[in-house]
Amino acid sequence: MAEQGQMENEEEGKPTDLPAEIKDWNKHHVKQWALNEACVDSESANILLQQNINGPSLLLLEKSDLLEVGVTLGPAKLIIHKRDELLKLKKVQLSNPTTNQSGRPCKPYPFHRHHDACRYKANSILDVTESGASDYIEPCHEYKGYIHMSEAAVESKMNKFTDEVIRFAAACMNSRTNGTIHFGVGDKPDFVHGQVLGVSVQDKEAYVNALPQAIEGHFEYKHIQAAKMCIKPPRFVEVLNPDMTSSEKYVIEVDIVPDFVICQENIYHVFSLDTRKSKRKSKSKEMEKEEKKLFFIRDSSSSRDLLALTTFAKPMEEYNRFVCNVSQLSQLRKQAEEKRLSVVKSSVQGSRLSEMITGGSQSLDKSHFERYVIVTNKSHLVQLDSLGFLPELNPTAVLDFDPESTKNGLMKHFEDQSTINVHLPVQYKITEAVEDIASKLKLTRNTSWILCNGGIEGEVPSDVDDWLIEKGASVRNVISFLCRKDVLPHKRFLVIFILFSTVSEKMDPLLETFSTFWQELKGIEQILCICENEEAFTCWRDLIEARYGLDIKARSIYELSFAEVNGTVLSLWSDNRKSSRFLPCGGGSKVLFKKKEESSLDTLNVLCVNQCEGGNEDKALIQEKFYKGGKVSWWNFYFSEQPGSMPFIKRDKFDFITNTVLPALSSLRKSCVSFNLFHVPGCGGTTLAMHILWALKDKFRCAVLKDRTADHAVVAEQVVKLLMYETTEQSPRIPVLLMLDDFEEMDDVYDLQQLIEKKFVKRDIGSWSPQVILLNCTRAESWEKTESTEDTVYIGNNLSEMEQWQFEKKLEEIEKTYKNADTFYAFMIMKKNFSPEYIQGVARNTLKSFNINHKHGQLIAVLVLLNVYCKGATLSVSLCEEFLGLQTKPHSGSSDVKAGFGKFSTLVTCCTEEAKVVFEAVRMIHSSMAVHCLQELTTTYSVTKAEITDLLLTTDKLYECIQGKDKLMKDVHTMLVKRHHSVKGEDSQFSPLIQDIAKETPGVEENVLFNAAKRFEKDAVISQLLARYQYLKKRDFREAKDWAKNAKDLSRDSSYISDTSAQVIKHELKSAIQSDKEDPIKPEKLKGYLRMAQSATEAFRETQEIAKKEATLRVQNKRDNSPFNTAGCLGEIQVAVIIIEILEKIPVFSSGNVRHDILSEVLSGGIPIQDVATNDSRHHKHASYYYILREFEYILYNLRHNMKKHFDFLDSIYVNLGPRFTLKDSREERTRQELFRCFHRYSDLFCKTDSTELMKNKNLSIMLQIHKGRQFLEMRKADTHSGILNCLSNDTPTDMMQKIVQQYDFILSKNPERNVRETVNFIYANVVLNIIKPESQQLRPYTILIDLLCQVLQGQIPYGESLALHFIAVALLWPQHILMSQPAPVASQKLGSYVSQMKTSFWNEMKSVINGKLPVVHFFLGKKLGYGRLVCLREIKWLVTDNHQDLLYLDWPHPKLQAIWTKLKPKLRTDWCEDSLQV
Repeated sequence: MAEQGQMENEEEGKPTDLPAEIKDWNKHHVKQWALNEACVDSESANILLQQNINGPSLLLLEKSDLLEVGVTLGPAKLIIHKRDELLKLKKVQLSNPTTNQSGRPCKPYPFHRHHDACRYKANSILDVTESGASDYIEPCHEYKGYIHMSEAAVESKMNKFTDEVIRFAAACMNSRTNGTIHFGVGDKPDFVHGQVLGVSVQDKEAYVNALPQAIEGHFEYKHIQAAKMCIKPPRFVEVLNPDMTSSEKYVIEVDIVPDFVICQENIYHVFSLDTRKSKRKSKSKEMEKEEKKLFFIRDSSSSRDLLALTTFAKPMEEYNRFVCNVSQLSQLRKQAEEKRLSVVKSSVQGSRLSEMITGGSQSLDKSHFERYVIVTNKSHLVQLDSLGFLPELNPTAVLDFDPESTKNGLMKHFEDQSTINVHLPVQYKITEAVEDIASKLKLTRNTSWILCNGGIEGEVPSDVDDWLIEKGASVRNVISFLCRKDVLPHKRFLVIFILFSTVSEKMDPLLETFSTFWQELKGIEQILCICENEEAFTCWRDLIEARYGLDIKARSIYELSFAEVNGTVLSLWSDNRKSSRFLPCGGGSKVLFKKKEESSLDTLNVLCVNQCEGGNEDKALIQEKFYKGGKVSWWNFYFSEQPGSMPFIKRDKFDFITNTVLPALSSLRKSCVSFNLFHVPGCGGTTLAMHILWALKDKFRCAVLKDRTADHAVVAEQVVKLLMYETTEQSPRIPVLLMLDDFEEMDDVYDLQQLIEKKFVKRDIGSWSPQVILLNCTRAESWEKTESTEDTVYIGNNLSEMEQWQFEKKLEEIEKTYKNADTFYAFMIMKKNFSPEYIQGVARNTLKSFNINHKHGQLIAVLVLLNVYCKGATLSVSLCEEFLGLQTKPHSGSSDVKAGFGKFSTLVTCCTEEAKVVFEAVRMIHSSMAVHCLQELTTTYSVTKAEITDLLLTTDKLYECIQGKDKLMKDVHTMLVKRHHSVKGEDSQFSPLIQDIAKETPGVEENVLFNAAKRFEKDAVISQLLARYQYLKKRDFREAKDWAKNAKDLSRDSSYISDTSAQVIKHELKSAIQSDKEDPIKPEKLKGYLRMAQSATEAFRETQEIAKKEATLRVQNKRDNSPFNTAGCLGEIQVAVIIIEILEKIPVFSSGNVRHDILSEVLSGGIPIQDVATNDSRHHKHASYYYILREFEYILYNLRHNMKKHFDFLDSIYVNLGPRFTLKDSREERTRQELFRCFHRYSDLFCKTDSTELMKNKNLSIMLQIHKGRQFLEMRKADTHSGILNCLSNDTPTDMMQKIVQQYDFILSKNPERNVRETVNFIYANVVLNIIKPESQQLRPYTILIDLLCQVLQGQIPYGESLALHFIAVALLWPQHILMSQPAPVASQKLGSYVSQMKTSFWNEMKSVINGKLPVVHFFLGKKLGYGRLVCLREIKWLVTDNHQDLLYLDWPHPKLQAIWTKLKPKLRTDWCEDSLQV
């Protein structure tokens, strides 16, 4: 009977489980398959049943067979197609077992929700079974594979969908239970029960529209509205591939919610056919038979029709009994709903989140955590709107495991709001210095977005099972890198796992990531997990507990939605942090400064017009930190402008800069200008610079450069971006005022300025006034010149009376607020006008009972030493904590590192160090305090500088893997190596630290240097330092050579290292000669000396070659502003002078003037040594000397030539090229002094003549007179155009200049074959003489000079004379009609060619030495005719004022200047010039 009932149920289409194999199907199975899977009509299915078609016969059917038995063509084709498709599927499953493998369990989409971030993964198994009613609220489930419908007709496919939904919905509504029917979820026998398959959905709207229509066609009219309310719209849940990429398939789900208020005590019948369709057709008897009412209920895992035909004696009994119980069912449903609503869950997770994400401070502005690292998996579109807190957190790094994040995930959403740097894990592999890697990645500048599962640059995503093998190692490298103590601050960063998707598999990458962080951080105190719901958290918690035995509940947030998390986190910021910021625009308007744009300017700290407004910062705390020595912040200026506060102290130079310097700069016609604010350390220079920016924030777009080591090209790009932000063609641009704080080299300022100007040219940004002004704030320690110049303002450590009065008034205000004002040492130092007595008293009292054996004593001693001998030196907070043994716990608030210094805490202050990796650091409150503390340590406590330095060099704990290690290494290296050069030279042999140690504890400095060599084992400069120490101080040349060789081995491409090797030999030679008391020098000693001289010369020539290679590289990369290293040239000259001195001490050349002249001829290559020996009456006695001299003939015969070549080369540099800045370069001054000494020895030997006697002696032959004249010119350095031009600046006496012109006149008049060089020099000499003494009788007429110049231009021009000739040609032949509206001379028609040749010659001669310098302006073009057209710069300065006023502040409209000054047109006319020339 039961079997008969089953058969009858099957006849009605009730679904039963089909056997796995088709050959096992009976005829009823075939009919069921034809109806449900092949989607044919009942008539065709019945034909199959009537013809007894079972499984085996189905396999043999042909289309013709079906047509023969009455199946029409359409259904016949469907049956054959579906059978073949099913056979193909079976074949694929056999060949690929994984298709039918059991996937990992997963939770179904949350019931009665449409916008949750839930997706299914292909082949995963829903962990709920098909079921009937349980507690009415817990939904029952039904699965439909639906995959065989992919190629069915659209109507059949939609009918299948709606029929199944109506059947299931009616059953749930009658049973009063919630339910979900899933399409695209497999079932036995083809798949695992609940296996996620997914179906392709071409038109979602078609499903949404079809369901209400089906409800209207199948439900009774009176229940249509109720059915529509209970049957929810279809939900399309995305199905992901195993590698988390989109499969473009969905599981279609429909929820049924028969709420009591809707269903009441109603029962719901449905029609077997769509009544709307049947009404449109004439009803046949067959259709009337099939169109009947059905009454479905949920019965276990299926929906059963209680009105179906049955063999029971009482067929309606079960139906009637159910209808009678509907009232009871409805009440049970009502009670279940009320019970659920009465459960109100209380949660404190909002406050817990606030506590954990801030480290206990309850404010993100004052969070204990300095950095945040985010770990996420695949997000859903609906979640992204609730993640506004993420950009505000400004995470250092995001480890993103979503392979589609760049397309439509979190990364794309985040990138729209903030600036990110996209990385792959492989970039974090340590292949070089850690801080260099961090700097290249911009790790602490912008958010680093690390794609941990592909999705970019051809990186293919990995499946969960393969990820660990394919990508696990590289991601572990990322985590290890981030957790290094020298990358992120130890225990001061928080790792936040944000689980957008449920983690349900034990091989999920997030579990491995969690494990690695747990191991690296040695616990979970720095880990926070955020899950959107409790189900996701439960899966996460269970997996972690099962795999690692950890309970993460206390470190997890799971009862808050992402919207609630978002609101909670955002509420932890101050109003100022959340408010909009504005930049000034033309006409006094303002423009919104978008946060993404601001974050993209990562090298700049931009000052907005509404900076600090709306802030609720702790005024007392910020002001106290500033007064105690902390760096000034914008808040200090803001507080001083609030009602009841005294204005910020205005330094005297403030008005001068704002009212004089900046307006003068703004009048220049350059796109980018700069000026220097030099200041004594600790005198308030940086504060003044920031005060200027604050005062001008409405007139300029102001910014401070964060990191002086940042790539200048990047800085230039960002400065121009700031300038052009939200500007229009119509409105005037607001210039950028950029503060550069403490650049190490002045050339860096020039380099940045040039790069900014190039950006203007590249972007075609025109301007008639400066658009960028660089305010370079630099300490003045290493500069001897401290007076103000055209581009420099100087601030010393001596307050004016007005400034002292302001400090007095400020102290009165401070004492009203603070009871501990006497500990505001930084403020008091300035208030006391830098009184040494006050500072010394504070140092003495604070350092009482100092003990170098105590940890905090050692640390303060090290910090003091560093701050005295290295400007800007700091120690990282992490390093101090590690050294002092302070314990930092993420949940107990930060350890007070200042407190770790004990009673010395008032001497230090905290700051932020903008290095390759940004970190918090500690420094001394004031540079002068550091000086007096060091003095107190040495005098009172007998702690020597050497002892502190050795402590610093030998304490390994200071150099462990920790933040700030590289900065410390650099600071220590600087104070050991960097010399302060002076013109005197004596004090510049070693760094001030080494010199002070040598004075304080003589001899101990050698041990310090050896310790330095051990600490910096692979550092060439330290080896070079030891070599210099050995040959300069110890006179141990063997040891010096070893260290020099070691340095050279470490750095073979450095000319400065190479120079040290040469210097060792030169000093060894000098030392040997000084020690040799014998006169004359013995032959064997002579040979040794000359051999050393030859070695030194070769070494210096090697240095010259390396210097040329360096210069070539600088030209190529255009970034290095280091000047040309002239040490090799100077060294060869010095060795040549030593050789002269040696030769003068041997008998061959030491006897009287005759022998002196012979030496001159030999070294000039004029007389061979063999001839000297032949003519020597003492030849036999001197034979050994001649034998040795002949061995060194090559170096001796070319000595004069080589010396002259180097003198001319260096003179050309110093005369034609000048410094970029008005400040004197003391090293260059010393080099010039040494050159002067060497040239004096040179001229004594090779140029000995008396000009007066020369002109009087008429008996000398003409040729001899010419020779003597040339000697005179060479002795006066007037034999080159550079030497003659130098007469303009070296105050050459008028008489001497006239003699020079006279000598050239004589030589040219007596020499039939005129030398081009001498002719050109004669022209230069006349021009210079005219400037020095215009009325001189020796001055040749201007027209004759022009004729002479034109003659030279028409002849053959030697390569070496091109620059000198074409420069003076351009100056003298500049067309008169440009200046005076007169016709241009014929020679001027070739001016374009002369200009081109001048430029080419200048570049060819100067390209290797121009780096870091600027061409010198020798002349200006004036309005007068003739000689008067060439105006010297010195003449312009003296014309306006009696004191040497700077060019920047010259009164250019001054009547006297207007009388001589000419405003040139922008371009030369092309009708007389071959090329258009920019002037």
